[in-house]
Parts: sequence; C-alpha cells; structure tokens
Amino acid sequence: MVEKTNANLLFANFNQDFSCISIGTKRGYSITNCDPFGRVYTMNDGPRSIVEMLFCTSLIALVGAASPTSSTSPGSGPSSSSSRRKLQIVNTKRQSMICELLFPSSILAVKMNRKTLAIILETEIYIYDISNMRLLHVIETQSNPEAVCALSPSVDSSYLAYPSPVPSSSGPSTLNANQGPTGDVLLFSTRSLTVANAIQAHKAPISYLALNQAGTMLATSSEKGTVIRVWSVPGAEKLYQFRRGTREARIYCISFNVVGSLMAVSSAHGTVHIFKLGGPNKSSSSSSSTKGAADSAKGSPRSPPESLDGRESTQMEGGYEAFAENSKKGVG
Repeated sequence: MVEKTNANLLFANFNQDFSCISIGTKRGYSITNCDPFGRVYTMNDGPRSIVEMLFCTSLIALVGAASPTSSTSPGSGPSSSSSRRKLQIVNTKRQSMICELLFPSSILAVKMNRKTLAIILETEIYIYDISNMRLLHVIETQSNPEAVCALSPSVDSSYLAYPSPVPSSSGPSTLNANQGPTGDVLLFSTRSLTVANAIQAHKAPISYLALNQAGTMLATSSEKGTVIRVWSVPGAEKLYQFRRGTREARIYCISFNVVGSLMAVSSAHGTVHIFKLGGPNKSSSSSSSTKGAADSAKGSPRSPPESLDGRESTQMEGGYEAFAENSKKGVG
C-alpha cells in the first residue's frame, strides 16, 4: 500500500498521545504536529524504517532502512546508521546522539513509554530502563516477523502484550518445539518483569494487539480479522466482542481514543470501523463502518531528562454511525 502511493514513504505513526506524527522516508525523517497542523522538524540523514517519538519530547528512536542485499556496500554495514540492526536515540532539540545500540538481527519495531523501551526482533524482545538505557530483560518469543506487540503508554499500568509461543492451556506433555503461532497472548509486566497473565484470545494466530492509554484494556485480532475482542488488563476478562465483518481481512491497525471510549479498526478491505465502548455487560448487536472509495464503488458489505526520560459479554453495538445517532438522541 505504501509503495503504490508514495515510493519514498517507509514509516508513519502517531506518538503515544496522538499529538504528533513521525514519518520515515528514503531520505530521512520528519515530525509533524497535529494541532495546529504543521511540520516542525526535518532531517535528511539517510533512509529510516522506524521513527518513534517519546510523547511530545525531543527524544526520538531511529532505525535505518538499508536493504539486506546492501550489507557489503561501503557505509552500509551493521555499524552504519542505515543498518536495520542499529537503534539510535537522538535529541532533536540539541542535535545530539543520546546512545546507539546494535542488535543481533533486524529491529522490527520500537515501543516506548516514560519508563520503558522495548525493542522487538523476530524472535526476541529486549526491555530497557529508558532513564539510563540499562537492559532489564530479554524475552524469547516465537517467530514474529510482523512484530505483533503492544506496550501501554501508562507507567502506572505498564504492560507489554505479545503472542504466546505455546497455547496457554497446554501442559508439559503437549508442548511441541516446532509448533506454529497460536491465538494466545501473554501480558508481561514491565515493572515486575514477570508474566502477569495469559489470554486465550483467538483460535487463529494473533495479527494485531493494541493497549489503551491507561493500560487497562487490550484489543486483539486474529489473522482472520473478522472478530475484535477487548480484554481487561491485567485481569484478562473479556469485556467486548465486535464483529468487523464476515469476510476475512488483514487488520492494519487497531487504536483506542485517548479516553478509551472509542476504538477504531482499519483493514485491507478499505474500511475503518469505529466502535463505541460502553459498560462491560451491555448487550447489543452489530457494527458499522466508514468505507474507502474502492469498497464503496464495489458495493461491498461491510518532558523528561535528556538521559531518556525527556467473563464473555454479548457482541457490542459499534460503529461511528450508531454512536453519532445515539449522541443526537442524547443516549449514552
């Protein structure tokens, strides 16, 4: 999708409170403020595959975008700034490098809150204390080439969610080292550095995970992409179940709004579903969506220091149209 629309765009993401957007391109990276809207910083220092902000501070985590086939070219080795194995933490205000870290394989994702930095590789997750960049823990995972993982922005409820390497209900006699991905999720506390809970979320392998701002709710989807479930954190109780559609679809993104009252889900079908999150035991039926132009045409249904702080409910009624209609009536 990115390559067809803009061949230079390699990365785009909101920061933790949705106040800024970070962009990575083949030339460098930039930061755009959301309100008022406008670009506030640009640096053309080479291709960037990951550009993650620490809230609205000047501290940014960067990963290069060198092609694996170019590793033997001058200036493109594992120690170069364009290497996908190197993480750089920079201060854009002071134009300074805070630190650099080199990993054994390509960095697939970077997650941060004000206490924790998580580096996601294909089979490992490295957890650092963001105040001093001390390595706290290394988690071994199943093969996770899509870097399916979520870290809560909150430091009071700081949890890391990632796919479980084995079914949470399996006993020692049923474990298989060659077993493929499961539909289970592990909740890891970055404060106690222990697994807080395991969730049997889906039957199919997990495709996307998202935590709300407070770190109290986790949204999950499977590779089928037809059902989105929301779980309590760390209790692992099912709070909501939403049907995105009847056709299987790749889920591109799941995101809660800041106050946790709405949840948006985008998919490869060119749709964005917006669900209203009410009380955990409210009963309802269906969802609606904002459809992309292609789908509609087809008529398809459906500031810290520089050191680096700088129970199963029924299916819920969701969708922006339902929410807007209820608002007009004074409901909810």
